[in-house]
Amino acid sequence: MATHLWPIIRKEFIHIIRDPRTLAVMFVMPLLQLILLGYAATSDVRNVPLAVYDQSRTPQSRRLVEAFVASGQFAVTQVATSEEDLARLVDSGQAQAGLIIPPAYATDLLSGRTAQAAFVLDGSDPSVASSSLSAARLIGQVEATTIQQQNLARRAGGVALASPIEVRTRVWYNPDMASAYFMVPALIGIILQIQATLLTASAIVRERERGTIEQLIVTPIRSWELIVGKILPFAFVALLITVEVLVIGTFWFQVPIRGSLLLLLGISCLFLLSSLGIGLFISTIAQTQQEAFLLTFLTLLPSIFLSGFIYPIAAMPLALQYVSGFIPLTYFLVVVRGIVLKGIGIPELGNQIVALTIFGIVLIILASARFRKRLD
Repeated sequence: MATHLWPIIRKEFIHIIRDPRTLAVMFVMPLLQLILLGYAATSDVRNVPLAVYDQSRTPQSRRLVEAFVASGQFAVTQVATSEEDLARLVDSGQAQAGLIIPPAYATDLLSGRTAQAAFVLDGSDPSVASSSLSAARLIGQVEATTIQQQNLARRAGGVALASPIEVRTRVWYNPDMASAYFMVPALIGIILQIQATLLTASAIVRERERGTIEQLIVTPIRSWELIVGKILPFAFVALLITVEVLVIGTFWFQVPIRGSLLLLLGISCLFLLSSLGIGLFISTIAQTQQEAFLLTFLTLLPSIFLSGFIYPIAAMPLALQYVSGFIPLTYFLVVVRGIVLKGIGIPELGNQIVALTIFGIVLIILASARFRKRLD
């Protein structure tokens, strides 16, 4: 048995050693998974971007804002000038929560009446929303208790008054905080990237494995025609899959589409450019379909964990937040969730559209240049 088994084992080890790229991917992938899961896969919600509309502009109102910041749950990233401006900041994703302090906040507090403040929250991400909602209520209760103790001390142990502060909370876009509202739109981006990248890379590598790519090269077809002819069918199939996911999400999971479907499909085409460029680039590196699959999976890992697909970007270390800015899916998730759940349009998504356009053009040019070089 040992005589028969050892040659087979030896042969397989030789095959593994003679394929250094696959071997490298096999060792790099667990390292990448460990780093991403160790830092990005966290349920701790910290530094949620908060927009503040302080109409009181008094020491009392500033103290309430400082209480939100001191909790570590929120970071004031925007100062709104009106309720409409605050709504715009939340719609565009520049803030995930908003604190509205009315003009009479300090007056009510000093006169012994209950001072009210409004806390609005983007409910499109239920994991962030539920944690932030609980934190906002707790901050209001702690601040009210502190002020009440100070008032009792000044009254030398007098009768306790009613709660001096009431933070009224409201969840926008997803009041029930259903997880399907968060996951189904994001799956469009993940499925688009997987399908476009894997199908493009494996199709071209399959041509090379079978030797038919050389037959195409010697024909009068120009290299750019070959590239466009190869990727356009997969782009069309990916768009059909997008429509399929939207239909199933709407009728099966009851996720409403509040924005323009045509706008979503148009921006999906921009995102497809990036995914097709990645797939084309992988096809110039991989020699086998197995290698193409491994490399596709390797590029998919950062997209899943660092784009905000599952875990909030604000909870990640600062270095990983910078890395997420170089992932096209990060911008597309803002687009798809914004259009489907919030019903926003081009004015609010201008930055994301510009970023996806740049990514798509650059990746397609780089991948096409390397692909032509390999053909030559």
